[in-house]
Amino acid sequence: VQLQASGGGLVQAGGSLRLSCAASGRTFSNLSMGWFRQAPGKEREFVATISWGGGRTRYADSVKDRFTISRDNAKNTVYLQMNSLKPEDTAVYYCAADDQWFGGLQVAAPKYDYWGQGTLVTVSS
Repeated sequence: VQLQASGGGLVQAGGSLRLSCAASGRTFSNLSMGWFRQAPGKEREFVATISWGGGRTRYADSVKDRFTISRDNAKNTVYLQMNSLKPEDTAVYYCAADDQWFGGLQVAAPKYDYWGQGTLVTVSS
């Protein structure tokens, strides 16, 4: 699976961004997908995940009620809508795919088999 993340940029606190992750190479609709982020000097952390069919999602407490993960299997794309952004959301955001077909929702980075290149989100105060 090849993953290409896009949509990052500079936004003021309170603003919104939508990240996209386009997938190719495997049966996207069978794979759970996740978003992670890594801030400077910090470890990569879980943000959100969505099941293969899109019916189940899970979020980190720090982004719950502000971020929404979704997917369009016809377009082989997963999205992360980020609202009410805070300076502490500043990080490189990565999308990831779990290669287990029809698998569950994973929050641990080692459970994901494929990773995109990352897109930088900067939130100014």
